[in-house]
Amino acid sequence: MTVHVLNQQNTLLNKFISEIRDREIQKDAMRFRRNLERIGEVTAYEISRELNYAPRTVVTPLGEAVVQTIDDRIVLATILRAGLPFHQGFLNYFDDAQNAFVSAYRKSTKDGKFTVKVEYISCGELEGKTLLLVDPMLATGSSLVLAYEALCEKGGQPAHTHVAAVIASEQGLDYVQKHMPGATTTVWCAAVDEELTSRSYIVPGIGDAGDLAYGEKK
Repeated sequence: MTVHVLNQQNTLLNKFISEIRDREIQKDAMRFRRNLERIGEVTAYEISRELNYAPRTVVTPLGEAVVQTIDDRIVLATILRAGLPFHQGFLNYFDDAQNAFVSAYRKSTKDGKFTVKVEYISCGELEGKTLLLVDPMLATGSSLVLAYEALCEKGGQPAHTHVAAVIASEQGLDYVQKHMPGATTTVWCAAVDEELTSRSYIVPGIGDAGDLAYGEKK
């Protein structure tokens, strides 16, 4: 399985990463959402380098031009609710993609542990298509793998899956590599952090992406 870590090169992406991490800038929810969206746009562009292309003839006012255009049938999927701004960044670029959504949440127990529950799936046909499964935080990796399995159960097996995260933990990356098909999965992360807290939050991370984007939940 190929893993791309985008902040290993110095680009404008690092500005957006620094702002979503900054606890003062995080107080502006609109800017936080927009930075997630911009990171999605950058990641979408990087992923586009690895897609399949075919020539298409375009008629201009003065003649014809042959342009290489994406030949993949793309399905863009995310996990509600934190994934929505990140998803929008991808949709800005893959604007004709089919879309899919998964509702997953942590069900906590009294001892502080939790299990991940998938409640809702909206998904069309995936068989033979290119799935972009995007979620801002890849912490333990269990939510993302469960979402992938639920999507495949409902829509069929994609030809290739691109997993995209803003911040990933090393543990989450290991889990994805062990539980998703390596030959047909590529992982893209803006940044990778080393630690997880006892509650499975990434350190230094950014905090709770859903709360920062949309307000605290009970």
